[in-house]
Amino acid sequence: MVGTAPQNTGEDGVDAGVGLTALLVAAARAIETYRPDSLARDVYAEHFVRAAPACAAWPVRTHQVPDGDGNPLWGRFARYFGLRTRVLDDFLLDSVRAGARQVVLFGAGLDTRAFRLDWPPDCVVYEIDREGVLEFKHKVLAEVSAAPKAARVTVPVDLRAGWVAALTDAGFDTAAPSAWLAEGLLFYLPSAAETYLIDMVDRLSTPGSALAYEVKLEKDLLEYRDSPLYTATRQQIGIDLLHLFDKGPRPDSAGDLAGRGWSTSVHTPFEFTHRHGRGPLPEQNDALEGNRWVFAHKTRP
Repeated sequence: MVGTAPQNTGEDGVDAGVGLTALLVAAARAIETYRPDSLARDVYAEHFVRAAPACAAWPVRTHQVPDGDGNPLWGRFARYFGLRTRVLDDFLLDSVRAGARQVVLFGAGLDTRAFRLDWPPDCVVYEIDREGVLEFKHKVLAEVSAAPKAARVTVPVDLRAGWVAALTDAGFDTAAPSAWLAEGLLFYLPSAAETYLIDMVDRLSTPGSALAYEVKLEKDLLEYRDSPLYTATRQQIGIDLLHLFDKGPRPDSAGDLAGRGWSTSVHTPFEFTHRHGRGPLPEQNDALEGNRWVFAHKTRP
């Protein structure tokens, strides 16, 4: 994913729980890539899916999806991931145009932004994730001769461990503006880990830095257990997302940032559906109802 990704637990680097969510997002990006009205293109995404035997039967093209866009998983949910990819691509590119030259991807998973986006020549992209995840990604990308479009630095560390020291040891400059991204990640982390991540981003960021991340409104997640999105994900590919999400109370990270000199804005995905003219719209018993995309810019020390 982005966020949660394959662990080094088998020959293909994929475990049966959180690891498959990375490949779910990769499959969705592959499908989005080949839509005639695609919002985001990732030509590498399908190769990750095909490299993992557990996902060999998953679709990577729209014509392979039963019921097409009527399929809650590979239609509507995949459209959501395509929209999210485009919005966060735009955020990062806008951030580097504004002066950031360091990009940090938390839980980078199968994110290929270092390879597919057009970065300034002096930009550095740091990818933080478990060693097994990064090894899996490296193997697949090497097989298709993928070349990064920016200086790419991998930081093999679990986010629940000492990632700050690992990042600075890898060359991250705490005196330079940076763009940070936690895509599809915080759902899975305990509240304390989210608080620590936000606190460290603030400490490591100079004015001119930016951060984007995704959260869910704090409410009873089990209320959506029968949502078509979660039901289809369980039935079609055996991933119980609600089981993987952390059930504890969530911190008000946006409010915390605002109190530390960041300007913040919180949006529903549906706002961007209207902006781009395609993507998911609200429906009954909607698992996406509580999703929020948060954008923050540091304006003062």
